[in-house]
Amino acid sequence: MNLAEAGYAAGWRLVRALPAGATWPVFAAGADLATRRRGRGVTRLAGNLRRVVGPQVSDAELDALVRAGMRSYARYWQEAFRLPALGRDDILRAFHLDGEEVLADAVAAGRGVIVALPHAGNYDLAGAWVAAKGWPITTVAERLKPESLYERFLAFRRDLGMEILPLTGGERPAIDVLEERVRAGAIVPLLADRDLSARGVEVEFFGARTRMPPGPALLALRTGAPLYTVTMWFDADRACARLSEPIPPPPPGPLDRRVRELTQRVADGLARGIAEHPEDWHMLQRMWGSLSPDGSAGSGSRSPDGSSGGPASPIGSAGSGPGRA
Repeated sequence: MNLAEAGYAAGWRLVRALPAGATWPVFAAGADLATRRRGRGVTRLAGNLRRVVGPQVSDAELDALVRAGMRSYARYWQEAFRLPALGRDDILRAFHLDGEEVLADAVAAGRGVIVALPHAGNYDLAGAWVAAKGWPITTVAERLKPESLYERFLAFRRDLGMEILPLTGGERPAIDVLEERVRAGAIVPLLADRDLSARGVEVEFFGARTRMPPGPALLALRTGAPLYTVTMWFDADRACARLSEPIPPPPPGPLDRRVRELTQRVADGLARGIAEHPEDWHMLQRMWGSLSPDGSAGSGSRSPDGSSGGPASPIGSAGSGPGRA
């Protein structure tokens, strides 16, 4: 077991064994310390949030937003570590979805639904909440190194009631299995706000070009299932989310053009939600290319050496733990 795996294993054991009030001061202090040290992840968060809020926000206001953002990120991890200890009723109380009836009606009718999520609020709790409702839910997760750490995160989400497909290395392509699940009436949530791989679709996002995974759009076009974006944030006592209206599909034409147009509409929907709650967007990774020393984002979509700055998903994913925002 390497150091990272040991740390996450200890977190799951210790945090869930203690009351939330006893562990939050530790998480908050860690977030504040990270903010003061201004490491690479915090610098990237500051650059990403500057892009969201624009130049009209003062440096002092941005610093306060970054501090709030790091505390929100710490809250995500505290709640994630505690999730395995929560019962069904606890999970249902800990999360609220505005638009719940949309999913309930779809499940009752046996219709699949695709939901594009940002790295915001508590998406693990959202998935656990769907499973606690007794609704079928399938998503994908990127592989981590070492494999044993990936298996821990896989078991974590599967124990919460989610079907998790490996993004790569499965018996069949994940997109094909997801299509089957959608056609069978499953809810398929996919993280969709970042993909710097060569297969990502270039979109405009907060006034600059970046790449996002085409999977949600492609899945919707292949199945005809409704595609939604979701806004995610934290209230004082629970994690919250709100479904958008279904995203209208683009007019008939070549598939690649339709995927690009629909992915842009996903980007627009995610941007509206992130702008409402920027402090709860946990994007500590590169979004718009390399960052200058002051934390502002460049205009490109890849780092100077051509790398993508981290694992990327052409489909969209459930997130995978370390290395993810």
